[in-house]
Amino acid sequence: MTAVGCVVLSQGNRPAELAAALASVLAQRGVAVNLVVVGNGWEPANLPAAVSSVTLADNRGVPEARNIGASSVTGDLLLFLDDDIELVGTDLLARAVAQFDADPTLAVVQPRSLDPGGAPTARRHVPRLRARDPSRSGDVAWFWEGASLIRRSAFDEIGGWPGHFFYGHEGIEVAWRLIDGGYRIRYDAGLEVHNPQAAPFRGPQHRYLNARNRVWVARRNLPLPLLAGYLLVWGIATIGRARRAAEIPSVVRGFWDGVRTPCGPRRPLRWSTAWRLTRLGRPPIV
Repeated sequence: MTAVGCVVLSQGNRPAELAAALASVLAQRGVAVNLVVVGNGWEPANLPAAVSSVTLADNRGVPEARNIGASSVTGDLLLFLDDDIELVGTDLLARAVAQFDADPTLAVVQPRSLDPGGAPTARRHVPRLRARDPSRSGDVAWFWEGASLIRRSAFDEIGGWPGHFFYGHEGIEVAWRLIDGGYRIRYDAGLEVHNPQAAPFRGPQHRYLNARNRVWVARRNLPLPLLAGYLLVWGIATIGRARRAAEIPSVVRGFWDGVRTPCGPRRPLRWSTAWRLTRLGRPPIV
């Protein structure tokens, strides 16, 4: 029986949702689940007996907390799950495992996000530029991190999540590294999770991290000719999306810090990878 290590992040502010998320994982059949809750600045309490926990005294950020969680579970596959998300059905993990078993080049499977109240799927949860039809499955160039299954060996091969990002664009970084390693990423609309619709957070810190991390991803991964184009496109797009002039300073500060601060090791993607990303519908400048 395939083992799946499941990492659920929580800050302790959604106890009912967390309980439902854990119950949906523990209800899975046909797999062996090793489940941990990572308390990011919170000490988990009142967990089911089958669930272990890790307490982080301070908020270490999303990607680093996920790395810590991954090191605390066993399993050939890793399931990363936000604490307000429920797996739909009792065979989601078994069906995903069958896909991984059938194709050793498959590194990531992302389920489809469904609002339990019937609201449309948020565009940011459909990993395509053209996100009008969330029911269409296929290979993609990035994935939504909040509900994702990753092959452990591939995850370890690329060094896990970029922990120093704190929040934002870590999924693009991981996806690019995996695709450059010859792996596939699949969006499977037949696997479903319930994810209550919520307005995306767009505060000053988010805008800052969004801008900084975009630059970091580009600096770490893109060949120089693509790096310039990527920063130009996203600089214009990010400022253009600002709803008020007061939002622009945090974006500019993020871009500047992305340029001037250490971003970690640089490992430019192969040109063949850039072409593959383009064929998948996501050229690495947009």
